[in-house]
Amino acid sequence: MGLRDIFLLVTIYGSIPFILRKPFLGVLVWYWLSLMNPHLISWTLTRQPFAQLIALAMLGSLLISRTEKKQIPATPITIILAVFWAWMLVTTIFSFYPQYAWGQWDKVWKIFLTTYVAIIMVNSKERILTLTFVAALSIGFYGFKGGLYTILGGGSGRVWGPPSSFIGGNNEIGLALIMTVPLLFYIRSLVDHVLVKQALLAGIILCFFAILGTQSRGAFVGVTAMGLYLALKSEHKARYIFLVLLVVPFAFAFMPEEWHERMASIADYETDASATGRLTAWRMAFNLALHEPFGGGFEAFMPQTYLMYLPEAGGRNTDAHSIYFEILGEQGFVGLALFLLLGTFALSACTRIIKQTEHDPAMRWMRNLAAMLQVSLIGYAVSGAFLGLAYFDYYYALLAIVVGMTIVAKQHTEMPVTATSPIPTASNAAATSQGAAAYTQQPRLQLSPAAKLKQLVVWGKQWYARL
Repeated sequence: MGLRDIFLLVTIYGSIPFILRKPFLGVLVWYWLSLMNPHLISWTLTRQPFAQLIALAMLGSLLISRTEKKQIPATPITIILAVFWAWMLVTTIFSFYPQYAWGQWDKVWKIFLTTYVAIIMVNSKERILTLTFVAALSIGFYGFKGGLYTILGGGSGRVWGPPSSFIGGNNEIGLALIMTVPLLFYIRSLVDHVLVKQALLAGIILCFFAILGTQSRGAFVGVTAMGLYLALKSEHKARYIFLVLLVVPFAFAFMPEEWHERMASIADYETDASATGRLTAWRMAFNLALHEPFGGGFEAFMPQTYLMYLPEAGGRNTDAHSIYFEILGEQGFVGLALFLLLGTFALSACTRIIKQTEHDPAMRWMRNLAAMLQVSLIGYAVSGAFLGLAYFDYYYALLAIVVGMTIVAKQHTEMPVTATSPIPTASNAAATSQGAAAYTQQPRLQLSPAAKLKQLVVWGKQWYARL
């Protein structure tokens, strides 16, 4: 057993007493394990049921907690998600291949349960930001690592995620990184320390190289759409465009010829076996949904299904290659409608939050986060059109964050103005401006490394107390 394995064991088992005290810490640890899958890149811990252990501790802590409100907020997202969950149970009962479908159901219902647990407890600014940080950095780790691999290898190899996970394949990790880049931009906007800002900028650039290094054509289309939408939503459009003009030409010139040939094959899809295979899977899913109102249930894309609903394709055994056709083939038109409603309500909720907080300086953090979440969701919607990750836990974690922001924004707008918060006037606004200017002209104290470490520990304790 190596040092990495020992560190993971100490961290995971050592977190349980803290989770029993604060159940929200269980949400953070569960998503860290579920998204980053650190045990899958260890030497000896790949088969350990760490996620189940943390989930049990989290649920037990939530049940016995006297401070946590055990109430699911009624929002369009939570209602549609519940209906979608129930519908998937129905389609599993009537599935074509129950011996496989119930195994997939066992994974999906746990993801949905944890999503609702997160929704219950993501009810403050600190919790929203902390879950965003954990989710983005858990996936970002593979972007930093994959970007270095792509640069050092001259772009010749492919970037892969941890094996036997949602993001194990090159296409899957590409999609996850596309969803992560906007969140890293957001995290960077919250940081004041120059070195941390520079490190995050370097990490974003490495994630971009990692996306190219996956050699995934779906990821290439997705990162293009995400980049364009990010330019529209970015607060500092000029800086962003300058960064794009600086990095993108260099990255394209850096990638080898075989990469350019693979990306160019997008336009010539009719002669590409992978592209025609996708079209075949989509046609079969559509035919299946036309004949079966409940769809085929989980794991419906089997050779026998192709023979029944698209005989000319022969007995194939391929993935759906699209979040939309995956849902259509497995959950039918009803399931697809519910899935599309989830994404639509999430995007509209972010738009509503942006409008509600547009003129409120105290809620600038939420306005910017809502904008970046929109970019992440657009990246998932576009890149996911070519990839079967409809039940990706990362996506549902972002939905939980959107619901949390909706609740916090509503609480903020309903909060009465107190006597200690005077209404701004021309005179006190001028005084505040003069005071701020005087403060900025004062030299800042240079703290020693020990003092900085002590300050960081104090800040960490304060943040932990607010979770």
